[in-house]
Order: sequence, then C-alpha cells, then structure tokens
Amino acid sequence: MLVFGNWGYPIVVFPSTLSRYYQVKDFGLIDSVRGYIESGKFKIYAVDAIDGDSWYARHLKPEQRVLNYMKYDKFLANELVPAIRNECNTDKIGVAGCSFGGYHAANFAFKHPDQVAYLMSMSGAFDMKTFMDGYYDDNFYFNNPVDYMANEHGWRYGHMKIVLGTSEWDICLHSNVQMSGILNRIGVDHWLNIWGWEKHDWPLWNKMFPTYLSRMFS
Repeated sequence: MLVFGNWGYPIVVFPSTLSRYYQVKDFGLIDSVRGYIESGKFKIYAVDAIDGDSWYARHLKPEQRVLNYMKYDKFLANELVPAIRNECNTDKIGVAGCSFGGYHAANFAFKHPDQVAYLMSMSGAFDMKTFMDGYYDDNFYFNNPVDYMANEHGWRYGHMKIVLGTSEWDICLHSNVQMSGILNRIGVDHWLNIWGWEKHDWPLWNKMFPTYLSRMFS
C-alpha cells in the first residue's frame, strides 16, 4: 500500500485489472488530485488487489477463486479499513477505483455500508459471471453486486453518496446503466455520470476523480 497525504478524509483507491497498488501513482490518478492531498482535504490509501489469485485465477477452480476473494474482503473489512478509520479518526471512509478497481470499490461499499460513506466507481463492471465458468454458489452471489443488490434494502445506503462514472465509448457503459437501474429499483440515491466520447482509459479517469472528489465532498 502507498499512502498520499498526512491528514484529511480517507479514500481507499483500488487498482485496475491485475494491477498493483502503485498503479494509480504511475498513471496519473494521484497527480490529478494532488491539490486536494497537499491542502489536507484528503488522505489517499492506494491498496493492492489479488485479481491474479481470485477472479482471474484460471488455474484455480471457480469456487476457490471466490473463496480467495472473500479472504481479501475479510482483510479489508476486519483489518485494513478499521485501522484507517482509527488513524483518521473517522466513522466511515470513501472508496474509489477504475475499471476492475471500480468493481472492488463498489462491492466493498455495497457489502459494508457501515464502513463507507462515499463510493466513486469509474468505468466499473458489476457482474462477475464471466469469471466463473458457469459455477454459481452463495459465496459468489454475495460478491456479485448485480445479484445481491437487487434484493437489498435501499435504506441501508441512505447515508452513502454514490457515483457510477462511465462514458459513451466506455466498454463498461452497459454495466453502469444496469447497476444504476438496480439502485433505482431499490430506492438508492446515486449519480450515474456518463461522459462524452471518451475511451475506457486513464485520461478519462484522471478527469473523473478530481471532479467526483469536488462534487461529492462539497
């Protein structure tokens, strides 16, 4: 994990597909919000992911991929996020991510609304069925947002500010429209933000992130 800033509201940022904790620094996402970090408004925690040992682990059986991801989620919920909340003296945190990181951020926020006040998913995808080779069980259900959120109680998310960012050229446009529809049906207030003719890539996300921080925390 890399930490940017000495104080400020904590934001946990997840890397994109099969990437590492330093990716958001190398591809400009941190620089896009440098002013907010240096002014002490936000403290950014760039965490690692385990895509190669979970969803993308084709060498493992599908049920093991999900079990590994559940261990990662348990680490986040029981160890890392409580430590961040304690360090920053705040009841809840913000989570963000680009591409597959958008899934990580959304899944954590939706599963643990008691720990999250802000969700910023940028070009995320929310249906993991393509990673499961047809396998389906309860563990998968509770980590597949398009499934479990359809049966959730919307009031649990009434405190949370949620943005689903996408674009007209985004390969995940449909995923975000679908997720927005689910949230609408269960009465969860959110912002589906569709940018213009921008590709699913870092130039788009480096515009999104400062925009969402300024809008969601104003």
